Amino acid sequence: MLKPRESIASLSPCHSPIVGRDGLSLDLNESMAGCSPRVLARLRSLSAAEISLYPEREVGERLIANFLGVAPEQVLLTNGMDEALSLLFTTYLGAGDELLFADPTFVMYPMLGEALGAKVVRLQSGEDLALPVANLLARISPRTRVIAIANPNNPTGLVAQRADLLKIAEAAPDAAVLVDEAYVEFCGETLLPDLARHPNLFVARTFSKAYGLAGLRLGVLTGAAEQISYLRRFSLPFNVNSVVLACLEEALADQTFVRDHVAQVKQGRERLARLFDELGLHFWPSQTNFVLVRIGASAKRFVESMRRRGVLVRDSSGNPGCEGCVRITVGTPSQMDGVLQAIRETIAESRR
Repeated sequence: MLKPRESIASLSPCHSPIVGRDGLSLDLNESMAGCSPRVLARLRSLSAAEISLYPEREVGERLIANFLGVAPEQVLLTNGMDEALSLLFTTYLGAGDELLFADPTFVMYPMLGEALGAKVVRLQSGEDLALPVANLLARISPRTRVIAIANPNNPTGLVAQRADLLKIAEAAPDAAVLVDEAYVEFCGETLLPDLARHPNLFVARTFSKAYGLAGLRLGVLTGAAEQISYLRRFSLPFNVNSVVLACLEEALADQTFVRDHVAQVKQGRERLARLFDELGLHFWPSQTNFVLVRIGASAKRFVESMRRRGVLVRDSSGNPGCEGCVRITVGTPSQMDGVLQAIRETIAESRR
């Protein structure tokens, strides 16, 4: 009888986190501001020929390379960040190799490692949920082939120090060190300038967050040209669709839209922080477009109560170290008025 590889058969099914859209969706860290009007105008102008022809990914890679200040040979465009992770992990991880990361973090890391039959080495962050740098350095071994670090981190929103990340890259020259910068626009700290001095370092970006293009699926993986060339051997030639490539130039050109959106998110983060302080709830200082807050034993009821009020938030209790925590994406200023009121009402209801 036909059977899959054991590492696949033993995986838990990967389901979409979307369970209906019956409210304001603040559970998936999407942009509530949408995308740039210039992107929308470009979408409306697409011709039949642009849709019917295969996409030219290399054109987009040259645009991205120029924007980021790296060589085109250092850039690989992917179908969202998820494909970038899949390509990198598949290129460097084999059965018995070690994937190293610290919990809590992005849930795709362990799933991909397990699918490839790698040994998944999970370290637990302390109560502050900061990256356990000393423990990571101590756990690097000759079998370590990939080290994955989200910076800023999801679901905590915390940022690790650049010097600490470079220590990790230097301590593991035979491992691919991925710094996942999906939320970089909201914090402004990047390791892109360090690529030239660290050939094992990869920096990943996405257009799903600050640019509001989650539905078009565009990820960016950067690294040493030689290493990126290995990923190209495995990357499908038409993995990125023509629609997002047609919109890319306008998305990059409209940095005013991105800056305005980031500024509004930062203001929204502060409003959430002030409310949580007022309510006596512990939260983590975020450098992303969301905030993680500890609700406690009533976290599940909190999520359900917010849904009844028309606001969808994410129960993060399943993430190691995040028991009783809820992750809330920052909405637009007008949306946040209603969100803050819903949080007040829900907390008051739980304390009666």
